[in-house]
Amino acid sequence: MLDLGVVLLLTDVPDGRRRFLDLARALEWEKSRMSHHIARMVKRGLVVRDECPEDGRGAFVVITDEGRAMIEAAAPRHVEAVRELFLDNVTPAELRLLARVSERVVERLDEDPS
Repeated sequence: MLDLGVVLLLTDVPDGRRRFLDLARALEWEKSRMSHHIARMVKRGLVVRDECPEDGRGAFVVITDEGRAMIEAAAPRHVEAVRELFLDNVTPAELRLLARVSERVVERLDEDPS
């Protein structure tokens, strides 16, 4: 499941690569946890580390074809679980209310991102 969070963030960008520390921040992981997890994902062929030529200390994490295949295989099960656990248990009126509340929260975040 943790792999899924990483590859989802990588598939959200066109080139499938993000800075290591940006990924850690997005996942709210400490640097050491991120480092160990990415090392395990590299061994499984889901991602590769790519050093940053402009910044000798920085690195990118890049999704591989195997990582993309994993997310494609997981997507149908994920959609099914969301439907079964959430969508099948709320009414259309509740979904509309949730959408209105969510839109208001997003608008507020857009006004003051801090």
